[in-house]
Order: sequence, then C-alpha cells, then structure tokens
Amino acid sequence: MKFLIIIPAHNEEENILPSLESLKNQTFQDFKCVIVNDGSTDKTQEIAEKYEVQSTKYKVLNLEKSEHQPGAKVVRTFNKGLETENVEEFDVVCKFDADIIFPENYLEKINEVYENNPNAGMVSGVVFINKDFKTNNYTTSQLLDFTNQNEWTFENLSSKNHVRGPIKSYRKELFLKMNGLRAVLGWDNIDVMLCKMHGYETVTIKELWVKHLRPTAYKYKSQKAEKLGEYFYNIGLNFPLAAISSAKSSLKNKSFSEFFITMKSFLKQKNPRVLTKEEISFIRNLRWSEMFKKLKN
Repeated sequence: MKFLIIIPAHNEEENILPSLESLKNQTFQDFKCVIVNDGSTDKTQEIAEKYEVQSTKYKVLNLEKSEHQPGAKVVRTFNKGLETENVEEFDVVCKFDADIIFPENYLEKINEVYENNPNAGMVSGVVFINKDFKTNNYTTSQLLDFTNQNEWTFENLSSKNHVRGPIKSYRKELFLKMNGLRAVLGWDNIDVMLCKMHGYETVTIKELWVKHLRPTAYKYKSQKAEKLGEYFYNIGLNFPLAAISSAKSSLKNKSFSEFFITMKSFLKQKNPRVLTKEEISFIRNLRWSEMFKKLKN
C-alpha cells in the first residue's frame, strides 16, 4: 500500500528534525510526505526543505501565517497539503504532527493492519509523553531510541482505543466517503463517528507507541466550558443531547456553573454545521445508543 503523509507545522524547529528522521528510518518506505509550513518564524522551513532536496519523497508547502483557531487551523493547514496531491494515487492518508517520533517499524505495522483487515478504516499506535522532557537535553539519536519506554508514559487524554489526533491514518476509501476532515473544533471525534457510519472500524495497536515531544495542553482552560458547547454544536447534537452531555461534564468536574456556560455557548452557535443531515442523524442516534448502553451496564 502507498501512504500519503501530511504534516502541518508551525514553529517546530526543535522537534521537526527528529520527527522527519524517524520517518526517514522507517522499514516501510512506500510513502510521500508533504510538510505544510504554516508561516513559521523560526527554522522550520529551512529544516524541512533539506529533506525536500535530499529525496522526492518529501515536499514542502510554505503558507502565510494563518489565524489560530482551535481544531480548525490544523485541519485547514492539512487540507492545503492535501490539495497538492491526487489522493486517488494513494491507499492510506495520514495526518501526523511535527512533534511525533515514530519507531522504525511504525508504518510497517500500520500497513499490516490495513492489508490484513479490510474493515480497518482508521489505524494508529498509542501516544506516550515524558513530562520532564526538554528537546535540547536529548540528541536526535537518543530521541530515536525506543528501548527506554520506562521513561515515557501513556498520554492519558483519551482511551487507548481512540486514534489520537497527532497520529491519524485513514484508509483512502473511508477518507473519500467521509469527505475528508472537517475544519472545526471536534474534528478528531467527528472522523471516528463517520468511520462507524460508513461501516469501518478504528484500530489502535497498543504495543506500538510513539513519542509526543510537546504534550497536548488545553491552551484554553479558562474557556473550556465555552469550547465544550461549541464542540457539542459542531458534532451535531440537539438540545437534549447537549444538555445531558453538559450535565455529565459538570458533574465530573464538580462545577455547577460549567453546565450553564456550556449550554449558553451551545445555544449561541450560529455558523452552519459542517455535517450533512444524514451525518447528524447518525451521530445523534449513536450518542443515544451509547448512553442507553451505559445505563444498562
């Protein structure tokens, strides 16, 4: 199978070199990599272009710096890279972050799943972090060494069954059926639900781990409840589902005020939804069925 890898990057000079080196060292080499430099003001472009010169596997697309919007920006940057290639020429489409280090057999193992399981629509390993990590304290060879797993821990932002945003991969047929990625907050949950809608399954290889050099931090902590309301709107929830989901989150965080902030944010959303009526209907039914399933258990 042939992989199309697209890497959105903004000011990643400390991380992109070892990340690209880890791709260069892959045992599976049937891929093309497009690095989309989103207006970096550091040496990201310079580093990426060295790979473009060395091999036709790599291409650099330089953009003007775009406005930051959580969720939306990275997908828009990804889509700019996607536009430069004919997706039909590939079998797997990957959206990788520029601060991920892959073990040498990463693509090989991902490819094996797609080859052996025709129902696999999205596949990934799992993401590990080192909370005390500082890029400058490590050489590239040390970063590429995967014998030190005891120094790294699972990035516990979601379950090990979730294909995480920094290491997404999609079977081409699914990617085209779901009309690619949606440039909104919540895109990396929307894709999972659309994967189910089109009859595919998501697969995470638990023993296959990657290093995340810049652990995901919620930069909008003070706006978390507001962003949650926006997320509920983006994924197509109606009022009852949004209210139940908001209540669950408020109870979990022991914050009575969070419920009202989330629902106020949900109700003020006016932008047209990026999902079709069919997709919204499927997602709502999926959410209801998941809730009833939990109640029965």
